Formats: sequence, C-alpha cells, structure tokens
Amino acid sequence: MEKIEEQFANLNIVKRSSETKEPTYLLGIDTSKTIQAEKGSLVAVLCSNGSIRIYDKERLNVLREFRGYPGLSGVKFAHFCDSVYSSCTDGTVKCWDARLASGKPVQLFKGYPSNIFISFDINCNDHVICAGTEKVDDDALLVFWDARINSQDLSATKDPLGAYSETHSDDITQVCFHPSNPNMLVSGSTDGLVNVFDISVDNEEDALVTTCNSVSSVSSIGWSGKDYKQIYCITHDEGFCWWDLNHLDTDEPITRLNIQDVREVIDVKEGILDYLIGGLYHEKTDKLFVVGGTYTGIIHVMSCTTSGLVHVTSLQGGHAATVRSFCWNMQDDSLLSGGEDAQLLLWKPGATEKTFTKKDSMKIASSVYQRVRVHSNDSYKRRKKP
Repeated sequence: MEKIEEQFANLNIVKRSSETKEPTYLLGIDTSKTIQAEKGSLVAVLCSNGSIRIYDKERLNVLREFRGYPGLSGVKFAHFCDSVYSSCTDGTVKCWDARLASGKPVQLFKGYPSNIFISFDINCNDHVICAGTEKVDDDALLVFWDARINSQDLSATKDPLGAYSETHSDDITQVCFHPSNPNMLVSGSTDGLVNVFDISVDNEEDALVTTCNSVSSVSSIGWSGKDYKQIYCITHDEGFCWWDLNHLDTDEPITRLNIQDVREVIDVKEGILDYLIGGLYHEKTDKLFVVGGTYTGIIHVMSCTTSGLVHVTSLQGGHAATVRSFCWNMQDDSLLSGGEDAQLLLWKPGATEKTFTKKDSMKIASSVYQRVRVHSNDSYKRRKKP
C-alpha cells in the first residue's frame, strides 16, 4: 500500500464548485455515508448565510438548497439514510431529506426554553442526537433526543429525552459520538474541559467516564487510535492535545501530546501556519493527522507522533482565503475543502491538476460565525510569549 504521506503529497484538485448566486463562507462539510450513496455521493455544506447546500460530490454542482435559517451551527448526514441534520441557535435541531427539494425540515427536535445550540452530533446507529448549548445564566447543557421515527407518533416535532447540566461550566462548542460505539460521547467547551461519557448509564455523574483538561477553549475534538480509544482536541488559540483512554485504569499517563500553540513549534518547510482546522484519523494506517492552513488559502497536513507534530505536505493553488472546513473520504482517499473564498474543492491523489482562477475572499460574516468561528483573534487572547 502506498504510504499515506505520499497520498497526501499527491493530492491535486479534481473539481471546483460551480458558481452560486450568493457567495458565502463554507463553515462545515459532511458527505453521505450510505452504501447506495457511493455511486452518487451527496455533500452537505453549511453556509454562513443561513443555508445548507446539497452538492453532487463528483460534479460539485448544487442540487438543492435549504435556505432562510440564520444561526445554523452544524451539519451532519445520518449513517443509514440520506437525512441531513443541522443544529441552530434558535434551540432546534432540524432533519432534512437531502434528496427532496422541500424547503421544510421533515423533523424538528426542540430544545428547552432559552437553549442556543452551537454544536451537535448523531450517534453511529442513528438512534440518539446530542446538542451542546451556549451558557445561559449558569447552565451549559448537553441535550439528548431519540432520533428514531416511532410509527405510533408521526409528529414532526420531538421534545428532549433529557439533558446533562453539571459537567461543563461554559459554552459547549463541540460534541462527537464514537464512530462505532453508540453509547460513547465526547464533548468540549470553552471551559477547557473535554468530557467522555457513556450515555447508557442512568445518571450524568456515573455516565462521566473521564475529564481531560485542554487548559484552553475547545474548538475541535475527535476520536482516533485502534478501536477509537484515543481522543484529540484542538483549541481556539491553536493548541493541540491528544489523550489515550486505554490507560484510564493503569498507572500510565493518558496524555500522549500537549502543545499549547502549534504555530510556535511547527516547521512547515519554508512556510507559516496561521491556524488549525481539525483532525483526521486515517483508519487504514492507524495514523492521526492534523490539518491547518494560512490566511492565503494554503492547507497544511501534519502527522501526530508522541514527540510532536511533523509537517507532511502543503496543498497549494486551491483556496484564496482561510479554509474553514474539510472532509476526508476513506473509500477513495479524497479530500473536500471549503473556505472563506466561497469555494468547495475536491482533491484526489495523482489527479491531473487543472488551471483555475482563484476567488477573492468574501468579506462577510454571520452571527454564528462571530460566535463559534474556529480561528478567533478577539474572543480568545493568544498566550503571551515569556
């Protein structure tokens, strides 16, 4: 098998998204996961203008758009059907049929009064949805719903099953279910804590498996390692943490890596790193990578080792501004990326690179962008160098 580092280095642009009437930042990307979707994979993109665009993955043309929902804060496909879920600051999670052009959601999951959802996920068997809230008064909640459709209750609106309220003290910026265990959940917050839960346990106190402290506001989290028994975290001030849950019951330390500011220690080979975007666990090779970039649109890929991050490759010539989101496809080793230049790009290894005209950065912002943007210059002060 070709080394994964070489595959990343050989990534070239295959396709650039078609023009849209209204240019917006592309804040989040997810692809359809069903087997039948492989022939005609769909891509859902969260846009800063309060819309979700559904693209054809190979052609990158917009098939349909769900518009007019300001405050959208996340987008995810279900695992066993082409339903798309989105969280919103209006205190709802909405479910859309990605293959229908209807402007209305097919299901609405309502939160408690005053809930403002800024993160969410659906578990691997599509049974449970969890959304994280902004802190209101003294509460920052993880709210849960049963996502299954009950034949006795075909109502389009669902109320919560319950909530966790004791484990975070500030905005819950990230929630992420385990890729194969439907009961395992990790959450991250601006309070710096990364909490791991087993939601099959009856009460919140007992459900909390462990708490890891990033000592900074959490911007991205995920699972990695063999059987996904590790978790990683990226912070709003470009820090990186990596923990091994295999050592919870041993004397071994669980921290594999802790870097307060990656920008200060990484050597990106004649370049600079301005920000981190997210993590990428490559299951086939059991390797964890971190993706970052520059304000001019270069994407940097770094591999994780217990001694630090190592620059693997830089993807250039694609974006013209900050890259906000990416999605890796393990089946065909392709990468989708989206950014503040309103462009969605499809990269594949060894593809013939075509000539494209770069787009200028679209100087726009939404209320959600201001609140949960990945790379903050104002909300979270960078650590001062000693």
